[in-house]
Amino acid sequence: MNTSKSILEKVRLSIVEGEPFSFDIKRDDLIDPIISGNKWRKLQYNLLKAEALSKFGILTFGGPFSNHLIATAKACSVAGLKSMAWVRGDELRSESNDTLKACAEYGMELVFISRSEYRKKDDVFFLKELASKYPDYYIVPEGGKSYYGVVGCQHILQETTNDYDHVYLAGGTGTTAAGVLLSASEKTKVHVVSALKGAFLQDDIQQLLRQVLNDENGVAYYLKHLVMINDGHFGGYARVNQELLDFINQVYAGLGLKLDPIYTGKAVFAMVKDYNEGLIGPEDKVLFIHTGGLQGATTWKDELNFL
Repeated sequence: MNTSKSILEKVRLSIVEGEPFSFDIKRDDLIDPIISGNKWRKLQYNLLKAEALSKFGILTFGGPFSNHLIATAKACSVAGLKSMAWVRGDELRSESNDTLKACAEYGMELVFISRSEYRKKDDVFFLKELASKYPDYYIVPEGGKSYYGVVGCQHILQETTNDYDHVYLAGGTGTTAAGVLLSASEKTKVHVVSALKGAFLQDDIQQLLRQVLNDENGVAYYLKHLVMINDGHFGGYARVNQELLDFINQVYAGLGLKLDPIYTGKAVFAMVKDYNEGLIGPEDKVLFIHTGGLQGATTWKDELNFL
C-alpha cells in the first residue's frame, strides 16, 4: 500500500459553539478504499511475518460486518496470499451481506461458526489446535490485535509533526491506541473514544503495551498519557441515533469529510464535545486520526448524504 496517500489536512470546523474549531486530520482513510486507515497499519507487519515464515496465507477472525475481514481479504489478494476467516454466526453465508460477499470475491474462505465456538478465539489451547490443523496459515487475532499490529500503528504519528497537545481516535481492539501511545510526544494526551459499551478497553491497551514493552514501568509511563472516553458509544457497538447521523452530515457539509457512524463519527463527536466544554483550549494543537472503515457506513446509506 502507498501510505504517502495518507496526507495531513488542516481544517476549521464551524458547527461548534463560539469560534470555529481548528485541528489537523491524519487522513489514513485515503491509503486504500478497502484496506484503509488503521486496517493496513495493523496488517502490514503481520503480512510480512507470514511471508517470512513461508506461510500459505492468513487465518483470522471477525464478525459479519468486520472491516478487518474485508481488509485482510483484499490485502492477502494483493500480496498473493490465501486468506481464511472464522466468522461469528453459524447461520450466515457468504451472501448474507455486502461485507461477506466482498470477502468471498477477494478469495477469502469463510468458515461460519457458532457464537459459543467463536468465544474461543483467544484461547491458547484452541489456537494451538487451529495452528496444528492449518500449519500453512499464519494466525492473526481479531481486528489485527497483535504485537505486529501495534508496531505498524506506530507509523501513524511518525508521519506527522508529532507535536500535538491532544490526539483523538476511535478504539475497538486498542491496537491503534497502543501504537499511537508508544509514538506520541511526551506532551501529548491520547484520547481514545471506545466504540464498545463498557470500560474494558483500557485493560486491552495495557495488555498490548505490556506485550510490546515487557516492562511494567514503561507501561505505566505510557498509560499516563491515555485519556479514555467510555461514554461516547451512543448506547453500544454500532448503536446510532439521529443526533449522530445529523452531526456526521454536518461535518461532511462543512469539511467534505466522510465519517462512519460506528467508529470515526463517534470519535469526532466526542472531540467536538470536549472542545465545547473547554477541555481543549483554543490555542491547543489537536489531531484527529481518521482510521477509515467507511464501508461500515453503508448500513445508513439512506440517511448519510455522501452515500
